[in-house]
Amino acid sequence: MERLHHINPFAKRDDHSKNTIVTFKVLSVVTWLLSVVVSFQYAVNDPHDGPYLRRSIWRQNDLYLTAFRMNHIIASIYWLVLFILQAIYISHLFSNTASRVNEACSVGSHFIVNNLLHFAWVMLFVRSFFGLSELILILNFINLTSLYFRHPGYARFIHTPVVSGPLAWTFVSIYWNGAIMVHHPEGLVARIFGNIFIWSILAYGLFFIVVYKDYTMGFNLSVLSAAIGVAQFFRQIIAFQWIFAFTIMAVLFVATVVIAIPAATGRGSTAPGAQTDAERAPLLADN
Repeated sequence: MERLHHINPFAKRDDHSKNTIVTFKVLSVVTWLLSVVVSFQYAVNDPHDGPYLRRSIWRQNDLYLTAFRMNHIIASIYWLVLFILQAIYISHLFSNTASRVNEACSVGSHFIVNNLLHFAWVMLFVRSFFGLSELILILNFINLTSLYFRHPGYARFIHTPVVSGPLAWTFVSIYWNGAIMVHHPEGLVARIFGNIFIWSILAYGLFFIVVYKDYTMGFNLSVLSAAIGVAQFFRQIIAFQWIFAFTIMAVLFVATVVIAIPAATGRGSTAPGAQTDAERAPLLADN
């Protein structure tokens, strides 16, 4: 069992060997660059190979008028900020502070897997392999959910770019990609299902806000709800979907502020170690 624990890249460790740290540095940088390059490439350009409809990410989004279609400007800003925060996270792998390096390495395996799965999703999505791209999102959701519950209380420089940011996107994208996969133009049943399932974003966000005091998840999901709301508003003004999306956005944002302000002033419940480390997020309630 000790040998399995030693070779398991996802095992929790308090320290990492020099070789392991070097491996995490190389793989994190390479896979992050791979994720960034394909995201920028196919955000604006169509692929030139594949047997099915080949369109850029946002042309696919605009082609299928589903209940979870997003505003590409808001969603693109979300990803741009996330990529920048991830670059800051990677920089901590090269820190001279051993504790920062060890914390960054502790989530490194999940971060690398997330980058590879995001790369695979982009490559499949723009080539209209929506069933396979949905499977990739589900696998990444499992990967990131496992990461969240195994490492819920790390510092914000880790938690936001590596855990909550990608997890919020993946959760919403399962509905977005799934709606495209089963797309039925203007179908009443599809609209009803969209009106129902969009509320799961609120339930999901409130779970993390209430149970883990995680205002980063609340904020991330409120931004993605806004992206859905804006797109649905411009698609059809007289409709429930954009009203629901903006309502969800507002509730999550208010709940986020309620948690974030006490955290910023040091009056809220905090994660273990937060009292001595101002960078730590209030992700776990005190026992």
